[in-house]
Amino acid sequence: MKLARFRIGDGPVRLGRVEADAADPASGEVVDLSGVPGLGTSMRRLLAELPERRAEIEAAPGERLLLAAVTLEAPVDDPQKYLAIGMNYREHAEEARQAGIPIPANQLWFNKQVSCITGPFGDIVKPDVSDALDYEIELGLVIGERCRNVPAERAHEVIAGYLVANDVSVRDWLQQRSPTFTLGKSFDTHGPIGPWITTADEVPDPEALRMTLTVNGEVRQSHRTDDMIHGIAAQIAELTTVMTLMPGDLIATGTPSGIGAPSGRFLRPGDVVRAEIEGLGAIENRVVEAEG
Repeated sequence: MKLARFRIGDGPVRLGRVEADAADPASGEVVDLSGVPGLGTSMRRLLAELPERRAEIEAAPGERLLLAAVTLEAPVDDPQKYLAIGMNYREHAEEARQAGIPIPANQLWFNKQVSCITGPFGDIVKPDVSDALDYEIELGLVIGERCRNVPAERAHEVIAGYLVANDVSVRDWLQQRSPTFTLGKSFDTHGPIGPWITTADEVPDPEALRMTLTVNGEVRQSHRTDDMIHGIAAQIAELTTVMTLMPGDLIATGTPSGIGAPSGRFLRPGDVVRAEIEGLGAIENRVVEAEG
């Protein structure tokens, strides 16, 4: 099942069930779930209730709308946490090492502040304070239940689903201006996610997916998720040793090689960045100047 947040024109945000062909998802439809009793408009709440209400949501009738006729919003706009792991792909870690950044011995985690989240087709704002705006395609996962101290062999039980993420980064604020990653990873609009949540049952092996990122049609990143150093189960086990994860929390699982920093090919206003993951769909965001 594919779950989305969407709006019609300037109307309120609604929850929907996307029905789309994996080969051509843009031609699909979204079924409006507004008529499902007690469902409301919160994706976090839907995810928390999904185990008990799944059959009802899968079968729910509703107005069917072409995806092309609606605006898809960030599938989760208000997670309690957005966590991301750094240098978690072997080739990417090596390109970082060659740039003088040591490969961490352990999992390297940082926060993206949740205010950075934007929709799958929203604009990415280039801040006036930097010319080092970079892209990072990542497999994102969404937590489905409150959990703590999850052993690796049970990590799959707490994942609600997967989505496409672009961990947009402001490199000079990330590696030079601030002693932690938080500021350089958290500018407003620098967390595009979507286009929807594909529930975990529809993703047989999340560590065997092709990821592709293009800038203005030129391929910059193309890799499979099987190059992770620390797999998804190990990531969840590590995080839940420290903290309680909640329904709707987002985890970005790392980016492969091909980012702009090694070559200095940073994003500029007018660039169009498209990130696509096999079976999960694509997000596409235009880079714009900051206003004022």
